Amino acid sequence: MALKVGAVTYAPKVTVIWDMIKAFMAERGVEIEPVMYADYKLQVDGLVAGEIDLAWNSPLAHLDVMQRLKGEEKYGAMRDTDRDLHTVLAVRKGSGISSIADLKGKRIGFGATDSPQARLIPILYLHTQGLEYGRDYEEVTFEIGVGLHGDHVGGELDSMKALVAGEVDASFALGANYNAWIADGTVDANTVEKLAETALFDHCIFSARPDLDDEVIEAFNKALYEMDYNDPKQKEILDMEGLKKWVPGRLEGYEQISKADAYLGGFLKRFNEAR
Repeated sequence: MALKVGAVTYAPKVTVIWDMIKAFMAERGVEIEPVMYADYKLQVDGLVAGEIDLAWNSPLAHLDVMQRLKGEEKYGAMRDTDRDLHTVLAVRKGSGISSIADLKGKRIGFGATDSPQARLIPILYLHTQGLEYGRDYEEVTFEIGVGLHGDHVGGELDSMKALVAGEVDASFALGANYNAWIADGTVDANTVEKLAETALFDHCIFSARPDLDDEVIEAFNKALYEMDYNDPKQKEILDMEGLKKWVPGRLEGYEQISKADAYLGGFLKRFNEAR
């Protein structure tokens, strides 16, 4: 019986990627059936209900699995690019803002409400630096792709553009995104500068049902680990999915998103109930 693997269609390329992964897996004796979901809540619903065996989850969605399954969930591989990420806090050059304390009373731009890297973890970061949510600054969110947990960079990019335009006093963006936008000129390096960085965190991971056999998960992981960036056909898959190689999953990188959820008084539960 084919292993049912869930994925969220945050962009049209997702179905193409999973068709290619399915073919790759079949060549290695691992039969999978990709199941597409419109957003992460629906995907986690499907995993918990047993509609799928594995889910390619955002950090917030994996936290959802952990909460709903009370820590009995299992997990699989992740991308090399999912480990040890950070978010950048940027300000305009010449703004006179040289410390986090200078942001008190200011307008701060964030990505979508449910973005781990562009809103939730940044809110936690500000808290650790002495600025309290709902009191010490004005939050300005850019609500693109709500439900996709920040997979769509549109919200954080719009926030950064608002910073350049002077509509907000500071803005958060995933470090890799910020660096790419500076490098390709999407954001003018002459207008903004980095003020600070969050603590490190991990991003996407395969979440699994508690009753899924460990040997099945290991066979799935083993096939992923065999993807070779030096093989042109496999390189195409890896490039489309944004990695060089698959690596073992780990849970310690989710401390930041867990603390952010707790600091916001159980954000995830309220967010899901409202959808």
